[in-house]
Amino acid sequence: MAILYHHPLCPHSRFIRLVGTEMGLEPELVEERSWERRQDFMLLNPAGTTPVLIEGDGAVVPGATIIAEYLDETRGAALGDRRLMPADASERVEVRRLVDWFNGKFFDEVSGYLVTEKIYRRFMPTDAGGGPPDMNAIRAARTNVRHHLKYIGYLSATRNWLAGDRMTTADLAAAAHMSCVDYLGDVPWTEDENAKLWYARVKSRPAFRALLADRIPGMAPSAHYADLDF
Repeated sequence: MAILYHHPLCPHSRFIRLVGTEMGLEPELVEERSWERRQDFMLLNPAGTTPVLIEGDGAVVPGATIIAEYLDETRGAALGDRRLMPADASERVEVRRLVDWFNGKFFDEVSGYLVTEKIYRRFMPTDAGGGPPDMNAIRAARTNVRHHLKYIGYLSATRNWLAGDRMTTADLAAAAHMSCVDYLGDVPWTEDENAKLWYARVKSRPAFRALLADRIPGMAPSAHYADLDF
């Protein structure tokens, strides 16, 4: 059985949980607090970040984008029309561009700040960076999310899904990051109806159920977090 080292509010981990479930992969989930920098975990992924997938044969696959590509290469062809990567090379470029956008740019400007400041630092020791949140970082992320929300709204208004005619890993990457921000109540959904409708479509998929059931001790999600008709 495959094992996925993850954190419930790590957006990159959530991305792989969505991809895996859409592909029929149900790994054993092992929560990893990456800031603890456990030696055994660092041996699996010297970068010290989640997620890390361990296949049943012991193969180690570290990093969200690498895992998503690996899962497509090893399991994608069997999915037929449900494959999360297009067959056309130029269409794959657009999917990869958007996956990189959300796993990179969105994380660096929005979800990484919010999850670190509002979640991780509550559990980190002081010598590892724990303590009160940096409100300047939170305010910057709240400003940045508005620009990204407009971009999602633009894409979803001009295409059936973010990268084209059908759902791909680009939608799952975007939804994974947005779900973390939504848990924290920092998505201004009233500012873009198209983005909200797109998220509702992804959020309603069976693969999303486990994410909507996640809870962080001592921090309840926003009131509408698990509401499919929000």
